[in-house]
Amino acid sequence: MSTLVYPSLPCSQRLPRQGLLLTEKHFPKIRRRMASRMSAKCNHEIVDSNIQKMEQLYLGIDFGTSGARYALIDKEGAVLSESKRAYPQLVVREIIEWGSSWKQTLFSLLEDVPIDLRSYIVSISIDGTSATTIIIDSKTGELLCRPFLYNESLPDALPFVSSIAPKNHTVCSGSSTLCKLVSWWNSYGSNKNSALLMHQADWLLWLLHGKLGVTDYNNALKVGYDLEADSYPNWLLSQPFSVLLPSVKAPGTPIGCLKEDIRLQFGFSKNCVVCTGTTDSIAAFLAARVTQPGKAVTSLGSTLAIKLLSTSSVEDARYGVYSHRFDDKWLVGGASNTGGSVLKQIFTDRQLELLSKEINPLVASSLDYYPLPSKGERFPVADPDMLPRLNPRPQSDAEYLHGLFESIARIEAKGYRLLKEVGATEVEEVFTAGGGAKNEQWRKIRERLLGLPVRLALQTEASYGVALLALKGAGQKI
Repeated sequence: MSTLVYPSLPCSQRLPRQGLLLTEKHFPKIRRRMASRMSAKCNHEIVDSNIQKMEQLYLGIDFGTSGARYALIDKEGAVLSESKRAYPQLVVREIIEWGSSWKQTLFSLLEDVPIDLRSYIVSISIDGTSATTIIIDSKTGELLCRPFLYNESLPDALPFVSSIAPKNHTVCSGSSTLCKLVSWWNSYGSNKNSALLMHQADWLLWLLHGKLGVTDYNNALKVGYDLEADSYPNWLLSQPFSVLLPSVKAPGTPIGCLKEDIRLQFGFSKNCVVCTGTTDSIAAFLAARVTQPGKAVTSLGSTLAIKLLSTSSVEDARYGVYSHRFDDKWLVGGASNTGGSVLKQIFTDRQLELLSKEINPLVASSLDYYPLPSKGERFPVADPDMLPRLNPRPQSDAEYLHGLFESIARIEAKGYRLLKEVGATEVEEVFTAGGGAKNEQWRKIRERLLGLPVRLALQTEASYGVALLALKGAGQKI
């Protein structure tokens, strides 16, 4: 697996063989030099235009479940500019055109980058939601079908996938990338040989560099990529649909220069390179700068995702547990469909803010729910037919929210207990990221139920983590 080197940090040295782990010595003290500016269309934070000119800047863009955000950093890790956008709801025949929505959001964010900083950007990377799958025509680049979303389950393909993959392999889940590929392969008619599988991050990066057929090994995990062997396994390569599989590189590997038309349109440097990305939850983990086994990161946004640094690898599709290689360690975890999205189906942001203040986080709630935005759960139980449990609802909205907070925290705690039971390193401390991490009452409820310290990560945005990947890839040979 390729090795990458930081070209400009004072502590620059060869990174570990797998090219992903970013340890504390790679991050000088973070300095923030930002002023806030709001607009009706986006929340946009920038530095004063009179700051000293930077020699090199690095752009990371996070595509999450409900919107996207960029972070622009310098070689010392200082955040110089940030902006976020909600996905526009582009509906055609009552179906959301996600591809068009993501593309529009990508170019809106590029437009949000302050003009006077664009020419200093030397590398770009993007993360996307894990297992969000796109099938395109490799000759034209056109989407051959609508994107399969991260939480979408294709149980029709599961029996076949389970028959070819090792028992309880990560792909043996209806929401895996491989199940989505097999389902498409079985239902699509002609021109399969010109088709190509791409993950959300791959496709968005392709829009910038124009080179088809490249992914990173984090995104490739759920299509069956063997991280230990650093190759696709024979049981996968022997299948006829294996012709759709992209080549795999380490996250943060330069792929190509920014396309000239995009460079000229936005005023980026001619030397700006585009690097392979990662998944959104791993980007959030990178942002938290966790380096010791037993330390974990819970990303609490629209969904709930946990990642634990472990000395051993575990995976079990029955529970939605999987492992990513992280230098000589493993990043073990899973992603639940519970989280902020179900809360926002019930309360407005303002209600969540005000009602939270009425909650005593040290007092246990007697209410027991399983909050899901719709049918289906991925972790800590992989059950596409699980139904939300949101009743009974008390008269008090604050009491109801207390019960929902506590129920989601119980799912988080169950997830960490499960990881220990299946063989991962026991969790000792949890760092938290995402929008839900900023709610102090909820953090204390989670701390009580986990029986562990739950600390707000220094950097809570996945966009910061993927900007670090862009920094890591800068200066490397394409």
